[in-house]
Amino acid sequence: MKTASPIRPFYARTRFILLVLAAGIIYTYGWKVTQIQPGNLIRDFHLVKPLISALLKPDLITRETESFTAEATFQLSASPGPEATAPPPEQSALRLSRTEGSRGDPVTVEGFHLPPNRQGKLFWVNSIEQAFPLGEIATDSSGRFYKEITVPPTARGDQQWVRAILTWETGSWHISHTLKLTAEKIIETLFLGLMATTLAIILAGPLSFLGARNLMTRNKMGTSVYYLIRTLFNVLRSIEPLIMAILFAVWVGIGPFAGVLALGLHSTAALGKLFSEQIESIDPGPVEAITATGAHPLQIVLYGVLPQVIPQFLALGFYRWDINVRMSTIIGFVGGGGIGFLLQQWINLLQYNQAGTALLAIALVVISLDMISARLREKITGPAT
Repeated sequence: MKTASPIRPFYARTRFILLVLAAGIIYTYGWKVTQIQPGNLIRDFHLVKPLISALLKPDLITRETESFTAEATFQLSASPGPEATAPPPEQSALRLSRTEGSRGDPVTVEGFHLPPNRQGKLFWVNSIEQAFPLGEIATDSSGRFYKEITVPPTARGDQQWVRAILTWETGSWHISHTLKLTAEKIIETLFLGLMATTLAIILAGPLSFLGARNLMTRNKMGTSVYYLIRTLFNVLRSIEPLIMAILFAVWVGIGPFAGVLALGLHSTAALGKLFSEQIESIDPGPVEAITATGAHPLQIVLYGVLPQVIPQFLALGFYRWDINVRMSTIIGFVGGGGIGFLLQQWINLLQYNQAGTALLAIALVVISLDMISARLREKITGPAT
């Protein structure tokens, strides 16, 4: 009598071993193609640390201040430069340990005869006036400070500057200009998303009925319209809103109108697909009953389909508004208006404290909208089971 062979565990089967080998080859090649180098996260962290520190200190409230600025020139080249000579003792100035060098070179910065007992920041300013933060400084009682820095990767062009800005408070607290500008643009972003979503609902609503299989595939003409509308939805959804925003910015000019058109067109395709899927999942009973009475297609839609899908349409519309507000941040990077346009300018100018204010505002708005839209969807469609 034959005994049954023991069942091998899944990890000992040939198919599983082959799948593991194939996955290993794929991920090894992917690691190479994407040039993943985890060591750079630790080795070059000092370069991004001042940026993160600035982003975590948003410009919200400020006081009237006075400031003092001192600069030293640095020539960017392929080889290190000579030692700098100390400035005359009667002048306020900076001295660099080298006045010429390349990216990544260490440089020592010394300040002389600056305002005593003051705090400030040190910046690397490249030839296109981008100020890269190098860290904070503080002068002693004789107006001196000492700091070691590294020529940052943002250094470009020939002539560079190391700039020390000392500031001290002289007045009362007040809301910063950055916060006022951010509040203005975040309101614009909210209405940008609202107008784009409203436009999308107006267009996607009627089109979704033409793109519903259960309503349109009863004859050849309807089937042709169904495939045409679904193809239109798929084509428009495949084009990123960022590309649409670039096209509309050229067409109607830079500003929130271009963002409304780009997000509205993309949202029309997205909502059209979702709306049509909701129509396809309705209860056929009411439709069949109304059809049996001899009602024409418009009456069937108005009395048999629409009452079943309106709550889902509204819930999806609120959710799309939430999505469009978040997407408008990226749309603004290419001229679509809103807070994204402002954020892009601050990042390009390396003004990371101001950029941190914009990011904080975006996070608060997204969190608030998510909570509001979730509550509204729950009231419209009922609690999730």
